[in-house]
Amino acid sequence: MNQEKAPHTGLRVTTILVSMVVGIVAIILCCLTVLFMNRYRDSVLQGARTTSIQAVSQVSSTVANYLSDMNIAMDLVEESMTENDFARNELLEAFLSFRPDVVAVTSYDSDGTLLHCWSPGQQLREDFSQNLSFNLEKARSTEGSFLSLPHVESIFIGYYPWVVTLTAPLPQRGEIAWVSLDLSFSSIASHINNVSIGQHGYCFLMDKDGNIVYHPQQRLLYSGLKSENTAKLAAYADGAYTDDTAIYSLTSVAGSDWRVVGVSYMDDLVNQSVREMIQLLLLLAIITLITALFTSWLLSQLLDRPLRRLASAMEHFEASADHFTYHPVGGTREVQELSCSFGHMVMRIQQLMNTVREEEVNLRKTELKALQAQINPHFLYNTLDSIAWMCEQGRNADAVNMVHALAKLFRISISKGHELIPIAKEIEHAESYLQIQKYRYKNRFTYHFHVDSSCLEYLCNKITIQPFLENAINHGLDLMVDEGRIDVSVFPEGDDILFHVEDNGVGMSQEQIDTIMAQGPKEHGGIGIRNVNDRLQIYFGKEYGVKISSQLDMGTCVEIRMPKVKEGNYETK
Repeated sequence: MNQEKAPHTGLRVTTILVSMVVGIVAIILCCLTVLFMNRYRDSVLQGARTTSIQAVSQVSSTVANYLSDMNIAMDLVEESMTENDFARNELLEAFLSFRPDVVAVTSYDSDGTLLHCWSPGQQLREDFSQNLSFNLEKARSTEGSFLSLPHVESIFIGYYPWVVTLTAPLPQRGEIAWVSLDLSFSSIASHINNVSIGQHGYCFLMDKDGNIVYHPQQRLLYSGLKSENTAKLAAYADGAYTDDTAIYSLTSVAGSDWRVVGVSYMDDLVNQSVREMIQLLLLLAIITLITALFTSWLLSQLLDRPLRRLASAMEHFEASADHFTYHPVGGTREVQELSCSFGHMVMRIQQLMNTVREEEVNLRKTELKALQAQINPHFLYNTLDSIAWMCEQGRNADAVNMVHALAKLFRISISKGHELIPIAKEIEHAESYLQIQKYRYKNRFTYHFHVDSSCLEYLCNKITIQPFLENAINHGLDLMVDEGRIDVSVFPEGDDILFHVEDNGVGMSQEQIDTIMAQGPKEHGGIGIRNVNDRLQIYFGKEYGVKISSQLDMGTCVEIRMPKVKEGNYETK
């Protein structure tokens, strides 16, 4: 019986290799990406902090230089105050024409009253209530010069510039106690506005208390559309600080209580760069994975294709070992060695199969001879005694028929040593056997042949029907009281020919049938039944042979299946 082929549930080498390579590459890429991105983000953040500090330091240095220059200018103004009125006025007019960033020069007495104002092209208002450029309380409490908070100059008619005031005390020389320079923010603003940190970053000025001195987005601050947490920033020392959205850099301006604050956004300097790097890494990862996938697939093909060819060869060998011709498989050295070993195994198995087949054929021929020998001397003696008895009784015609039947029986049994004989001869042999047995059993049974004429031209194994006829007579009909009946039918079915041998004897159990088909009974005739089945399967294949069905007290039916064979020598199979 053929064993069912196990389903292919295992993974191919290609799948395993590709999965391993891609999986390992993917894991390595993920780990390296995470590690790299962490370090890259830290590096970008540190670079952004450094860039912001450098920009703020540059602005601080520029503003400090400007204020230093203003202090020098203040020294010139202070010296001019020692001159007479004519010389003083000429000096200040020349100074103001040379320094357009100075809106006005003002002087004050000890009570903070405005004494003089020099401003080219501008006219003082007579009704101003307070000069916002001068803070008497701070002037009295400060020994040196100081800068005011930014404010709008309001003492001129139709002119309201945004200024910051530098105030310095004068020695008590007459009525003048202090002198001030109103500095336009245009110069300071130009230094600050021209500095950008990232796409949207900016700088602004504040004092040590967190008051904003100058902001490039001043209007937004006054309108409430923007705000700066200057109180928090004032508490920070100089340096760079970060939160979730921004980087703040603070640097003090030398020679003043001002501080430059740089604001840059994480999205501009860090997040955008990180996102671009992530996109680049993803692209590189995809390219790497595709390359790894293609490379592993290519390598697996070099290994898997020869293995699949070898597996296919094994399947073909398993399906048809007799006619299999093996062609060596190339590939790696290991695959070549495996292919060579399989080739030697195929050759050795085929040699063993041929040896076993020859031994089987020889064994069946020997059993066939033993089967032929079952027409033993006792059968011959009994038949001759029956013929002599018929002659003594004057039944010469019956004796002649019996002699003819005996002669046909022996002639066909020998059949010149051929295994395959025409079905017509096999039917004749079976009929001769039944005719002799009918005389011996004194007509205790009848027999009938139903043979399709189209089957007579085909060949069959000799002595195919006789063992089953013998078994039916000896074990089925001999024990019956009533008259027995044997029906022999031969008919085609597709590409096969079927022989049916039926009797109405005592029948057999399924256990007896299994015993006969498995190893043969001990009784006389069992070897013949096994011999017929084995010879059919040796000559024509496992799909052919004998099938027995029987019911106790109902009879037995034997089905013999063989292919349609007209010519050919099957004895060498």
